[in-house]
Parts: sequence; structure tokens; C-alpha cells
Amino acid sequence: MASLLSKANLARGRDEVYVAAMPLRATKGPAQLVMSSAYSLNFWDFQHFMVILKTSSPISPPQVLVFDFQPNDPEDIYVALAVLSGKTVPGTVLVRKMKTMPRRKCWLVGYSKADGVGIANEFNKNWDTNLRVGLHDCRDYTNGLVKQLTGEKDVLRRLRSTGS
Repeated sequence: MASLLSKANLARGRDEVYVAAMPLRATKGPAQLVMSSAYSLNFWDFQHFMVILKTSSPISPPQVLVFDFQPNDPEDIYVALAVLSGKTVPGTVLVRKMKTMPRRKCWLVGYSKADGVGIANEFNKNWDTNLRVGLHDCRDYTNGLVKQLTGEKDVLRRLRSTGS
């Protein structure tokens, strides 16, 4: 019981760090259907990963912010073809507010070491936005940002090995 209380005290005042998975976006039609099906069947390699921060502040209500990295136009068929052929495509880092937390495929992975939003913004300033699937994509972004926020290395490997 004492360890639970000490963990709660350690976490107080720090931002909660989550990892979430969503279906990969694709052009409308058969490609989008395939991506949605792969996500529903829990095929790990066909999911888009992102980091969610639930802020903790004594002076303002909590906010839920999403940080992710994706192609500039993930629904463009030419981008999809370039990605499938292993080419680099222009990417973008997105930061947006959410009204509620995802109910599925969203895992609390820890607490930020300090101001999570500040750490994430600094990380984003230095992130190379040339996207190449398998070498520099949303998985690398998620692992890198979680490492900066919590210190945990390769969080996606842990989540995958636990069957989450």
C-alpha cells in the first residue's frame, strides 16, 4: 500500500504520457478498407502510432494533446506508392488538442520527467521531417518522444511484447 501511495505522490504534478494507435490513413476506397481492416485485426505493422500528453497543472484544467508524425498528405495515392517503394516523402509533425482520450488502443506508459509540453516542443524542433517507412516514421517518432519525456527506450517494443 505504501508503494502505491509513493507512486501517486511521485506522479502528482507531472504530465501523463500515453501511446495510442490508429488506423493508417489511405486513399478512399479499397486502400482505406485494407488499412481499417488491418487495424481492426490488430496487425501491429499497419497502425499509426502517436504520443498523447494529459497535462497536469495546479492553475489550469488538464489538456489532452496529441503529438504525431505522418506524411504531409497521407491520402495521396502518389505518396502511398512512394512509401511502398521505400522512398522518402515529405512529412509533418502535428500537435493538436483532443476533447477526450481514445477508448481503444491507448496505453499509459509513464509520466513526464518535467514539463511535457516543453519537452515535446523542443523535440519537435529538432525532428527531421523526411519520412521513410521502416527507417524514420511514426514509430521512430513515438519511441523518441517517449524516451525524451519519460526516459523509457523503445516503448513500442514493450507494448508489442505484452500483447497490448
